[in-house]
Amino acid sequence: MMINLFRNYNPLNVIWLAILLFVLRIGFMVQVPEKVEFIFVEPFARLLVPVKYEYAFSPLLNVILAGGLVFIQALLLNSLINHHNLLGKPTFLPALMYITLSGLFTPFLTLSAPLLCNFLLIWMLFKLFNLYKGEDVKSTTYDLGLIVAVGSLVYFPFIYLFLIIWIALMIFRPFNWREWVISILGYVTVFFFLAVIYFMNDMLPRFSHIWSPLGKKFPDHISINSYNYLLLVPVIVILVLCFFKLQQNFFKSYVQIRKTFQLLFFIFLITALSFYLNSEFRLSHFLLCAVPVTVFFAYYFLYATKRWFYEILYLLLFISIIYFQFNKF
Repeated sequence: MMINLFRNYNPLNVIWLAILLFVLRIGFMVQVPEKVEFIFVEPFARLLVPVKYEYAFSPLLNVILAGGLVFIQALLLNSLINHHNLLGKPTFLPALMYITLSGLFTPFLTLSAPLLCNFLLIWMLFKLFNLYKGEDVKSTTYDLGLIVAVGSLVYFPFIYLFLIIWIALMIFRPFNWREWVISILGYVTVFFFLAVIYFMNDMLPRFSHIWSPLGKKFPDHISINSYNYLLLVPVIVILVLCFFKLQQNFFKSYVQIRKTFQLLFFIFLITALSFYLNSEFRLSHFLLCAVPVTVFFAYYFLYATKRWFYEILYLLLFISIIYFQFNKF
């Protein structure tokens, strides 16, 4: 029933989205921790925010504000996907999928740097999707470089999204070296002003240390609680089903749609694999993956044919999220 409700583009679905957003967070809100830290700039950019802000919000307010940001992002992403007709027809499924995925793990439920960076990632998508038909896109690639640089100040692993600019240029456009170089200029612009601030504070010798995490070795393994693995089971199942469905319809789609899904797949890979740049492993990093995965999920649920199966599959994911919020192992 839930999937069929959101398959249609009905403005009243916004109300249901707000209700589901609350339901997917109620387990955490009932037993919210005494302290919830919120860090929204990297240590090397701390000079830009010379005040103590880590515990500026009470835990409950922190969760409420995070939920509000997720709601706005869900509507923006839904608008983007419908505007570019990525799914073939208007629907509210992207908003539903984003709200669901953003409640997957408890670290996703509070304010965090990756959550803020999702605004920048969605902004990037608005510009990236316009590369295909744009005649002169040098200003767009410059803006994209700026966005990645700002995202790097907020959350350093976002730096790898710079690769997406070049991948998009390869996928969408014939080679033009000026478009590639000007994206670098956009990125350098932000860090030039940061270097000036370092210089004014007699910290310029430490400026080069900013990029030292890029030389960090990729970890052999990561430690995740067992219940997180259980939550990933329905996510992986839906992703696999989506890729099968995409494969069936791939050559039936318009060229631009095919290229866009290829780009989204690269975004998913890069956001997933860039976690190791963090000084310590944080599950909240994978909130960046929610943006591309949302599109894949929405595509599967829009074109799935066996109603009893896809409704049960989504219900299983939905119930699992709520269950593990109330039962932490």
